[in-house]
Amino acid sequence: MLAQLSIRDIVLIERLDLAFEAGLSVLTGETGAGKSILLDSLSLALGGRGDGSLVRHGTDRGQVTAVFDVPSSHAARLLLRENGIDDDGDLIFRRQQSGDGRTKAYVNDQPVSVQLMRQAGQLLVEIHGQHDDRALVDTDAHRILLDAFGGLSEAASEVTGLYQHWKDAERALKKHREKVEASAREADYLRSSVEELEVLAPQEGEEEELAEKRARMMKAERIAVDIGEANDFLNGNASPVPLIASMMRRLERKSHEAPGLLEETVELLDQALNQLSDAQMAVEAALRKTEYDPKELERTEERLFALRAASRKYSVPVTGLPALAARMIADLADLDAGEERLVKLEKQLGEARGAYAAASRSLSEKRHHAGEALAAAVMAELPALRLERARFMVQIDSDPEGGGEQGIDTVEFHVQTNPGTRPGSIMKVASGGELSRFLLALKVALADRGSAPTLVFDEIDTGVGGAVADAIGQRLKRLSSTVQVLSVTHAPQVAARAATHLLISKGPIEGSESVATRVAQMDEGARTEEIARMLAGASVTDEARAAAARLLSGGG
Repeated sequence: MLAQLSIRDIVLIERLDLAFEAGLSVLTGETGAGKSILLDSLSLALGGRGDGSLVRHGTDRGQVTAVFDVPSSHAARLLLRENGIDDDGDLIFRRQQSGDGRTKAYVNDQPVSVQLMRQAGQLLVEIHGQHDDRALVDTDAHRILLDAFGGLSEAASEVTGLYQHWKDAERALKKHREKVEASAREADYLRSSVEELEVLAPQEGEEEELAEKRARMMKAERIAVDIGEANDFLNGNASPVPLIASMMRRLERKSHEAPGLLEETVELLDQALNQLSDAQMAVEAALRKTEYDPKELERTEERLFALRAASRKYSVPVTGLPALAARMIADLADLDAGEERLVKLEKQLGEARGAYAAASRSLSEKRHHAGEALAAAVMAELPALRLERARFMVQIDSDPEGGGEQGIDTVEFHVQTNPGTRPGSIMKVASGGELSRFLLALKVALADRGSAPTLVFDEIDTGVGGAVADAIGQRLKRLSSTVQVLSVTHAPQVAARAATHLLISKGPIEGSESVATRVAQMDEGARTEEIARMLAGASVTDEARAAAARLLSGGG
């Protein structure tokens, strides 16, 4: 419910802090005292249209704060959580209005869009008057109210889920059919490509491995040529080893003839032969290490070039060829199994459509029964509201072939204000006063179903008095047993039934020539005086006071 309302610098209100209780609260006061300003302020805090003219003259900006106490499971809290707004404790709606027309919106001190504030506000408060019956403007709300009255909200949610499942199945079938048709057009290309890639059988990381292997083999080929030439020189026919060995033996024989002359030369030649022998073995070992198979190089190059050719052909990197092959195989499998899959999806679609159709027909039947019961409940309230010649009807048009998320029904509240007149939409046929009373009857019939936790009625008793005003007061009192009710009223019969009575007045600001709106909660004595004023006008008589006391004793 609405727990507090704080207003700063809005029109005639300088500073105002109000606390509200459960049950029925009424706001009374003379015309022009500022009752409409209070409702405009509350509407602003709920995301209503801002206007720079609302800011009190002489100030730059105004502000309205509304505090709500609602259960943790309330739809407004769920909406705020979905939008990342902390909802611990009370819900605090704050709206700043600047004189230049700009506004800022906050919920629990977190900045929010005006749209989100409005959506949450509509879940918390309904404001109804002769010209502002928002619950009746949108025919979608008529269906929601009917479902709430008949206890059909859960069944309606089930129908919504089945409708979405049906449409999901429809989209899945369409998508698969398009895929199969596209695959069929590319069937020959797919099959030849799959055959080519299956023969090629590309492996992950293969290109890099082949490129490294090819580079090693080509490098080994170049080195092997030089090593081979060195080996031919050292070990071939042109090797200097035999010549040096022969020369060393001749000099060794001559060294006996000339002692001390050739020994050193022979020794050095012997060392040279040993070094050459070592070089021969080393070059042979190196040659063996550089041995490679030219055919293996050829095979490696052929494999590498084949992979790169496929990469160019299919416009994917070599590393992407395995994944491409897998996709093509899957697409080909889809094509081959396409008809079977289509039949399965068509069956699923038929089952989903059938489940929706059955559930929506069942819901429609229940709505028709609930519509009759709701019409009867509203009709029972009309005579006391001076609408005894009027009729209230729940018009339900059902189209089994044109269902939507909410089922196959279009629901609209119709009325006939007088016998012989043409029934029509409640918003078009009923006058302002009639509309307010129809709404009150509807709200009483619905009780706490399909309603915000706080209902505000703005002068719905205008133009009526006596028994009709008393009937309105009775019904507002009944409503207040299930939801919080605030009523701006000029009817003493309504004011007398309130649990809380707030008097709105206008007077000068101390030390200033300006005036301001004030609100005071009245005790029993003050209430008697105010209701007497409402009965008698400017001149309050003892008879009026006695009548006021009787009203309070019978209506409180």
